[in-house]
Amino acid sequence: MRILLIEDDTTLGAAVRDQIAADGQSVDWVTRLDAAGDALRGASHDLILLDLMLPDGRGIGFLKGLRAQGDVTPVIILTALDQVSDRIEGLNAGADDYLVKPFDLSELSARIGSVARRYSGNPNPIVSHGPLDIDLAARSIHRNGKPVQLTAREWALFEAFLARPGQLLSKTQLEDKLYAFGAEVESNTIEVHVSRLRKKLGPAIIETERGMGYRLGKP
Repeated sequence: MRILLIEDDTTLGAAVRDQIAADGQSVDWVTRLDAAGDALRGASHDLILLDLMLPDGRGIGFLKGLRAQGDVTPVIILTALDQVSDRIEGLNAGADDYLVKPFDLSELSARIGSVARRYSGNPNPIVSHGPLDIDLAARSIHRNGKPVQLTAREWALFEAFLARPGQLLSKTQLEDKLYAFGAEVESNTIEVHVSRLRKKLGPAIIETERGMGYRLGKP
């Protein structure tokens, strides 16, 4: 996934950014609402992590504006405001989840995965695909009953295909999911990761449409 993090606390922001990156996801981090608006206009994001108290305004107003415009990007609020009334306000404004600071970074990863699965239309973390048994929550895969180890980046790429079964994904779309703004990406990076996935999960797991992109192979 490509995630937009809107957080002005530099210590927390760096920790969250590093956690998301360690999970193999792409993260764009901004510290102001005006920069967040620019980021959303410049790229497609799969999820937003939103602080409520920012230097140029309140996150609640920003969230209400998104929903009023018809933007349905899932949003998880990250805030120190812990009153029940604050939670109710955030959820009623259109947030999908609400996490109070300080929080455990592993819990944040779990909540991101949970929200993403709900939006994909399948909240069940257990998925089967041919000889593969996949636990999205535990980030584990078994092939014919034997565990398969994927790197964080390989997992993120495979998860992108699982979320869009049958859909052709271009190289550019896949790079956008895996890398943040400004990241240097080698020209053959996606090809290398796809090749590694095929070796670990089976040669037919990902199909290639030459010159067009890739899609998840049939079970």
